[in-house]
Amino acid sequence: MLIIGIAGGTGSGKTTVVNKIINSLPPGEVAVLPQDSYYKDSSHIPMEERSKINFDEPAAIEWPLLVEHIRQLKEGKTIEMPTYSYLTCTRQKETVPVAPREVVIVEGILVLTDPVMREMMDVKVFVDADADERLIRVIARDCVERGRTPIMVLNRYQEVLKPMHEMYIEPSKRYADLIVPQGGSNVVAIQLLTDYIESRLRRGSNS
Repeated sequence: MLIIGIAGGTGSGKTTVVNKIINSLPPGEVAVLPQDSYYKDSSHIPMEERSKINFDEPAAIEWPLLVEHIRQLKEGKTIEMPTYSYLTCTRQKETVPVAPREVVIVEGILVLTDPVMREMMDVKVFVDADADERLIRVIARDCVERGRTPIMVLNRYQEVLKPMHEMYIEPSKRYADLIVPQGGSNVVAIQLLTDYIESRLRRGSNS
Protein backbone atom coordinates (compact mmCIF):
# COMPACT_ATOMS: atom_id res chain seq x y z
CA MET A 1 0.00 0.00 0.00
CA LEU A 2 1.24 3.45 -0.99
CA ILE A 3 0.21 6.35 1.30
CA ILE A 4 0.30 9.73 -0.44
CA GLY A 5 -0.26 13.04 1.34
CA ILE A 6 -1.43 15.95 -0.78
CA ALA A 7 -1.44 19.37 0.91
CA GLY A 8 -1.64 22.98 -0.25
CA GLY A 9 -3.55 26.15 0.43
CA THR A 10 -7.32 26.49 0.20
CA GLY A 11 -8.23 26.73 -3.48
CA SER A 12 -4.79 25.65 -4.71
CA GLY A 13 -6.10 22.82 -6.89
CA LYS A 14 -5.55 19.80 -4.63
CA THR A 15 -8.81 18.14 -5.67
CA THR A 16 -7.89 18.53 -9.35
CA VAL A 17 -4.52 16.85 -8.73
CA VAL A 18 -6.19 14.02 -6.79
CA ASN A 19 -8.74 13.44 -9.57
CA LYS A 20 -6.03 13.36 -12.23
CA ILE A 21 -4.11 10.75 -10.23
CA ILE A 22 -7.26 8.64 -9.81
CA ASN A 23 -8.06 8.88 -13.54
CA SER A 24 -4.53 7.87 -14.52
CA LEU A 25 -4.64 4.61 -12.54
CA PRO A 26 -6.80 1.50 -13.06
CA PRO A 27 -10.31 1.74 -11.54
CA GLY A 28 -10.53 0.75 -7.89
CA GLU A 29 -6.85 1.25 -7.06
CA VAL A 30 -7.19 4.52 -5.11
CA ALA A 31 -8.93 5.36 -1.83
CA VAL A 32 -9.17 9.02 -0.78
CA LEU A 33 -9.35 10.25 2.81
CA PRO A 34 -10.18 13.99 2.80
CA GLN A 35 -8.91 15.84 5.84
CA ASP A 36 -12.24 17.73 5.84
CA SER A 37 -14.06 14.55 6.87
CA TYR A 38 -12.08 14.51 10.11
CA TYR A 39 -12.97 17.93 11.49
CA LYS A 40 -13.90 17.70 15.16
CA ASP A 41 -17.62 17.62 15.89
CA SER A 42 -19.01 20.99 17.00
CA SER A 43 -22.60 19.98 17.74
CA HIS A 44 -22.08 20.84 21.43
CA ILE A 45 -21.26 24.47 20.55
CA PRO A 46 -24.13 26.99 20.15
CA MET A 47 -25.00 27.64 16.51
CA GLU A 48 -23.96 31.31 16.60
CA GLU A 49 -20.52 30.30 17.90
CA ARG A 50 -19.94 27.69 15.19
CA SER A 51 -19.57 30.33 12.49
CA LYS A 52 -16.44 31.53 14.32
CA ILE A 53 -14.71 28.14 14.22
CA ASN A 54 -11.22 28.28 12.72
CA PHE A 55 -11.06 25.39 10.24
CA ASP A 56 -7.58 26.35 9.10
CA GLU A 57 -5.55 25.39 12.15
CA PRO A 58 -4.32 21.88 13.02
CA ALA A 59 -6.31 21.86 16.30
CA ALA A 60 -9.55 21.67 14.27
CA ILE A 61 -8.73 18.15 13.04
CA GLU A 62 -9.19 14.89 14.93
CA TRP A 63 -5.75 13.59 13.97
CA PRO A 64 -5.80 10.46 16.19
CA LEU A 65 -8.88 9.14 14.35
CA LEU A 66 -7.37 9.84 10.93
CA VAL A 67 -4.10 8.14 11.94
CA GLU A 68 -6.00 5.15 13.33
CA HIS A 69 -8.00 4.80 10.11
CA ILE A 70 -4.84 4.79 8.01
CA ARG A 71 -3.36 2.11 10.29
CA GLN A 72 -6.49 0.00 9.89
CA LEU A 73 -6.37 0.33 6.10
CA LYS A 74 -2.72 -0.78 6.14
CA GLU A 75 -3.83 -3.81 8.16
CA GLY A 76 -6.34 -4.68 5.44
CA LYS A 77 -9.43 -3.52 7.33
CA THR A 78 -12.34 -1.50 5.95
CA ILE A 79 -12.96 1.74 7.85
CA GLU A 80 -16.05 3.87 8.41
CA MET A 81 -14.96 7.36 7.38
CA PRO A 82 -16.88 10.19 9.09
CA THR A 83 -18.73 12.88 7.15
CA TYR A 84 -18.88 16.56 8.03
CA SER A 85 -21.30 19.35 7.14
CA TYR A 86 -19.91 22.85 6.63
CA LEU A 87 -23.45 24.22 6.70
CA THR A 88 -24.07 23.10 10.30
CA CYS A 89 -20.39 22.68 11.35
CA THR A 90 -21.21 19.24 12.75
CA ARG A 91 -20.16 15.68 12.08
CA GLN A 92 -22.99 13.76 10.42
CA LYS A 93 -24.51 10.46 11.53
CA GLU A 94 -23.70 8.92 8.16
CA THR A 95 -20.30 7.32 7.59
CA VAL A 96 -18.67 6.19 4.35
CA PRO A 97 -17.12 2.71 4.16
CA VAL A 98 -13.61 2.84 2.70
CA ALA A 99 -11.89 -0.42 1.79
CA PRO A 100 -8.10 -0.87 1.57
CA ARG A 101 -6.62 0.00 -1.83
CA GLU A 102 -3.21 -0.09 -3.47
CA VAL A 103 -3.01 3.71 -3.15
CA VAL A 104 -4.44 5.75 -0.27
CA ILE A 105 -4.46 9.52 -0.76
CA VAL A 106 -4.80 11.75 2.32
CA GLU A 107 -5.77 15.18 1.03
CA GLY A 108 -6.19 18.50 2.83
CA ILE A 109 -4.66 21.87 3.62
CA LEU A 110 -3.03 20.69 6.86
CA VAL A 111 -2.01 17.07 6.21
CA LEU A 112 1.72 17.89 6.15
CA THR A 113 1.58 19.79 9.46
CA ASP A 114 1.14 16.70 11.62
CA PRO A 115 4.40 14.81 12.34
CA VAL A 116 2.71 11.45 12.96
CA MET A 117 0.86 11.75 9.65
CA ARG A 118 4.05 12.64 7.80
CA GLU A 119 5.79 9.55 9.16
CA MET A 120 3.03 7.37 7.68
CA MET A 121 3.31 8.87 4.18
CA ASP A 122 5.37 7.32 1.41
CA VAL A 123 5.05 10.43 -0.78
CA LYS A 124 4.38 13.99 0.39
CA VAL A 125 3.05 16.49 -2.18
CA PHE A 126 2.40 20.21 -1.85
CA VAL A 127 0.14 21.82 -4.46
CA ASP A 128 1.16 25.45 -4.87
CA ALA A 129 -0.75 28.35 -6.45
CA ASP A 130 -0.66 32.14 -6.37
CA ALA A 131 -2.66 33.74 -3.56
CA ASP A 132 -4.94 35.67 -5.94
CA GLU A 133 -5.80 32.51 -7.88
CA ARG A 134 -6.62 30.69 -4.65
CA LEU A 135 -8.82 33.55 -3.46
CA ILE A 136 -10.85 33.58 -6.68
CA ARG A 137 -11.48 29.83 -6.34
CA VAL A 138 -12.41 30.16 -2.66
CA ILE A 139 -14.94 32.91 -3.41
CA ALA A 140 -16.54 30.83 -6.19
CA ARG A 141 -16.63 27.66 -4.07
CA ASP A 142 -17.83 29.13 -0.77
CA CYS A 143 -20.61 31.18 -2.36
CA VAL A 144 -21.98 28.12 -4.18
CA GLU A 145 -21.29 25.27 -1.73
CA ARG A 146 -21.28 26.94 1.69
CA GLY A 147 -23.91 29.65 1.37
CA ARG A 148 -21.54 32.57 1.97
CA THR A 149 -21.59 35.99 0.31
CA PRO A 150 -18.47 37.38 -1.43
CA ILE A 151 -18.04 39.91 1.41
CA MET A 152 -18.20 37.12 4.00
CA VAL A 153 -15.57 35.16 2.08
CA LEU A 154 -13.26 38.19 1.74
CA ASN A 155 -13.56 39.01 5.44
CA ARG A 156 -12.81 35.39 6.36
CA TYR A 157 -9.85 35.39 3.98
CA GLN A 158 -8.33 38.45 5.65
CA GLU A 159 -9.08 37.37 9.22
CA VAL A 160 -8.48 33.61 9.06
CA LEU A 161 -7.39 32.06 5.76
CA LYS A 162 -4.44 34.33 5.00
CA PRO A 163 -2.87 34.37 8.50
CA MET A 164 -3.43 30.60 8.97
CA HIS A 165 -1.94 29.91 5.54
CA GLU A 166 1.17 31.87 6.47
CA MET A 167 1.38 30.31 9.95
CA TYR A 168 0.71 26.63 9.21
CA ILE A 169 0.20 25.71 5.55
CA GLU A 170 3.01 27.54 3.74
CA PRO A 171 5.68 26.36 6.26
CA SER A 172 4.56 22.74 5.74
CA LYS A 173 5.79 23.00 2.14
CA ARG A 174 9.31 22.24 3.36
CA TYR A 175 8.25 18.68 4.19
CA ALA A 176 7.08 17.94 0.64
CA ASP A 177 8.91 15.48 -1.62
CA LEU A 178 7.27 17.13 -4.63
CA ILE A 179 5.91 20.66 -5.07
CA VAL A 180 3.35 21.14 -7.85
CA PRO A 181 3.40 24.80 -8.94
CA GLN A 182 0.36 26.26 -10.78
CA GLY A 183 -1.96 23.82 -9.05
CA GLY A 184 -3.97 21.35 -11.06
CA SER A 185 -2.98 22.88 -14.39
CA ASN A 186 0.64 21.69 -14.11
CA VAL A 187 0.44 18.72 -16.48
CA VAL A 188 4.16 17.88 -16.31
CA ALA A 189 4.35 17.72 -12.49
CA ILE A 190 1.18 15.64 -12.26
CA GLN A 191 2.49 13.27 -14.93
CA LEU A 192 5.77 12.87 -13.03
CA LEU A 193 3.80 12.08 -9.88
CA THR A 194 1.54 9.53 -11.55
CA ASP A 195 4.52 7.90 -13.31
CA TYR A 196 6.25 7.55 -9.92
CA ILE A 197 3.13 6.05 -8.34
CA GLU A 198 2.77 3.53 -11.17
CA SER A 199 6.44 2.55 -10.92
CA ARG A 200 6.12 2.00 -7.16
CA LEU A 201 3.01 -0.13 -7.68
CA ARG A 202 4.76 -2.23 -10.34
CA ARG A 203 7.76 -2.64 -8.08
CA GLY A 204 5.49 -3.76 -5.24
CA SER A 205 3.65 -6.32 -7.38
CA ASN A 206 6.94 -7.78 -8.62
CA SER A 207 8.51 -8.14 -5.18
